[in-house]
Amino acid sequence: MPKGNDTDRYVQPNKTRGGWDVVKEDHQRASAHTRTKAEAITRASQIITNEGGGELRIKDQHGQFIDSDTIKGPKHTESKARDRK
Repeated sequence: MPKGNDTDRYVQPNKTRGGWDVVKEDHQRASAHTRTKAEAITRASQIITNEGGGELRIKDQHGQFIDSDTIKGPKHTESKARDRK
C-alpha cells in the first residue's frame, strides 16, 4: 500500500547545491530545482495541478514545515485553496 499521495509535493531547501527543491515524499531525485523558494512554490503548484490535485507542503530554510496548501486539479474552477494553520 502506498505510503503517501503520489501527487503531493514538498518545497524544501537544497543544502548541497543551494536553491530550493520540489520533491515527492520518499523519493531520491527532485521533481524540480529553482533558485528561489517562490519559484519552487510556483513550480510545485503547476506539477500538482497537472497531476490532478494534491498537497503542497512548504519548509523554511532550516527544514521546518511552515505552511501547506491544497491544490486542486484542472477540472476545478478554483485552482488553489489555501490552508492556514
